[in-house]
Amino acid sequence: MPFFHLLILALIQGLTEFLPVSSSAHLILLPALTGAEDQGITLDVAVHVGTLLAVILYFRKDVGLALRGALDVLRGNRASDGARLAILLVVATIPVVIAGFILKVTGLADAMRSIVVIGWAMLLFGLVLYWTDQRGGTEKEMRGWSLREAIVLGIWQALALIPGTSRSGATISGARLLGYGREQAARISMLMSIPTIIASGSLLALDVVGQADWEMAKYAGIAAAMAFVAALFALTLMMRLLRSVSFTPYVIYRIVLGVVLLFVAYT
Repeated sequence: MPFFHLLILALIQGLTEFLPVSSSAHLILLPALTGAEDQGITLDVAVHVGTLLAVILYFRKDVGLALRGALDVLRGNRASDGARLAILLVVATIPVVIAGFILKVTGLADAMRSIVVIGWAMLLFGLVLYWTDQRGGTEKEMRGWSLREAIVLGIWQALALIPGTSRSGATISGARLLGYGREQAARISMLMSIPTIIASGSLLALDVVGQADWEMAKYAGIAAAMAFVAALFALTLMMRLLRSVSFTPYVIYRIVLGVVLLFVAYT
């Protein structure tokens, strides 16, 4: 596989995974609009691993707290802050796992991978992001995250299985409606992405098992490394910008891209 194709794939996944612009939509559009060969499941898993490592590194303190909390839960102690965080992250992941399984076995997941669906989702959920960002509160912080809110955000995250919606965009929208400030909403969204990426990556990895292709493994390692660097850059930049900038620039990008895609699809 050409290095340039690997680079584009890694940059798209890395730069868009945590921005509210839908990484899955961009990965679907890459072969659809350019005529390039579909990257395949192995490389999809690889770039997901790269972005997973990036978010773990960036939020390493929260991740460490959740891991220690998971051990507390196994010991029967559910009262610690870490145990509470671990439980909430698991609860928030359940809706997307259930919905993802249903979409996969029914074939709807493949049926929705079209430019029309992506265009409408990009446009409509971009407007939702703008509305929730303007309407959302700023007073709540992550330490006040409740079980009910974890379920609500889990449902928002499940909506992102529609290509073009954006997992981070959907969960940030939900968190803003619940009263969380921009940074806190993004922090919750990013931590929710960890078990979700692990779950989706594991599902994809099942399709890769048995394909002992060392040449592809080399490409996968390169793609993962580049996706890691790109994701860490995008995540760092977004979290810093949120201290002074709203989500409006992402909304504008989504609306413009959505309109262009719908124009292409219908003409």
